[in-house]
Amino acid sequence: MDSFWETLKRWIPTVADDYVWGWGPDVFFGIPLMVVLLLGTGIVLSLVTGFVQLRRFRRAASLVMAGAFKKDQTEDIQGDITPFQALMTALSSTVGNGNIAGVATAIATGGPGAVFWMWITAVFGMATKYSEALLGVRFRRVAEDGSMAAGPMYYCEYGIGGRLGRVLGVFFAINGTLACLIGTGNMFQTNSMAVALHAQFGVPQWVTGAIVTFLAGSVIIGGIKRIAQVAERLVPTMIIFYFAGALIIILWKIAEVPAALALIVESAFSPRAVLGGAIGIGIREAIRFGVARGILSNESGLGSAPIVHGAAKTSPLRQGQIAIMETFIDTIVVCTLTGLVITLTGAYQQGPLFRPPEVALNSIDMTTWAFNQVLPFGGIVVALASLLFGFSTLLGWCYYGEQCLEYLFGLRITTVYRVTFILLMFLGSLPSQEGIQVIVKIGDIGNAFMAVPNLIALLLLANVVRQLTWEKQ
Repeated sequence: MDSFWETLKRWIPTVADDYVWGWGPDVFFGIPLMVVLLLGTGIVLSLVTGFVQLRRFRRAASLVMAGAFKKDQTEDIQGDITPFQALMTALSSTVGNGNIAGVATAIATGGPGAVFWMWITAVFGMATKYSEALLGVRFRRVAEDGSMAAGPMYYCEYGIGGRLGRVLGVFFAINGTLACLIGTGNMFQTNSMAVALHAQFGVPQWVTGAIVTFLAGSVIIGGIKRIAQVAERLVPTMIIFYFAGALIIILWKIAEVPAALALIVESAFSPRAVLGGAIGIGIREAIRFGVARGILSNESGLGSAPIVHGAAKTSPLRQGQIAIMETFIDTIVVCTLTGLVITLTGAYQQGPLFRPPEVALNSIDMTTWAFNQVLPFGGIVVALASLLFGFSTLLGWCYYGEQCLEYLFGLRITTVYRVTFILLMFLGSLPSQEGIQVIVKIGDIGNAFMAVPNLIALLLLANVVRQLTWEKQ
């Protein structure tokens, strides 16, 4: 068993980092192929839609505000939840521990410049997310129980059509199910919560796992309507809470903000020159880890969000515009807060690029260290934010996996899936940091395999996106 575990620890990170997220032929100038696919798709969709993420940003913001004040209620349009509830449920899965631990990991391995590449990913990712939600609503179907069934599975099968569409849909659904059960949408979240509460309050990891499992399980059993009702209240609260804590630190060090922003931009292009020649990273690493962590945070191109956006009582164009704000809030707002705090406090210098592995900080420990430098209760802010972010992510990703599995096997599999998800949720709270990093890499592989069929579908259906975008403008 030990030798098997040692093999997993050695090979899974290698596959994830060197082959899935790190491989790129010379034609791409050493830039990983997955980065090219993700950014390239976002660029194509930006051009096709006339940079809808910029042109319609104000409209998108106004639609979100209307939903926040419950002015988006519509009874005459088919769907399960309101457009605002769909956005909040999608945000519940994107604004997770990737915004706290994932950003820190990107900076720890790629330097502060990784934050810049997160921004670039987000700008083009907003067009990708718009297209995903638009297609999600356009090609959704009504399930046997009368609920909405949507996502890449359906716009592959019914948008692309033929054998290719069906194969892409099935491939997405298989990998989506595995990523939801094992990857960063489940076990990583409970582990991050358990580790944070153990470090801050001494709570045994299994106790946190048991409590979170019970609370999340009671919501999950209620299906999408229950999940959406909880997300509608929880997501704005947790974002405001984390925003307030990070903003205090930024204001405390406001005079240093310009220098921190300059460091982020400069180290995105010449990390060795800015951070020191002894650091073994270059622009490729900054791009790779910035884009990989960015996409795993905002999920643009991953194909997860259109599953829930497609359940909204709305039109394709309207929900597409609302979805623009999902990527903006997740990356441009929340991830930037974490990146700025880590850079301003010098927490990145506590990472493996500057310190020996045995004492280097990574993941949520780096973010906690950063918050503690200014706030006497900084660790508490991070621990509670991790708890809220992780809890909300569990809800959204459980629904994503459920829809993927129902596409493959029908409604009869729902109960079995939910019970399995809940059991793995608890087990995820138990592994050590060494063990959870293997799970993170499994999630990275699963997410890439989800993204590939989705990106192919987005490119093949780009003309549909163009027509729906321009026909009413």
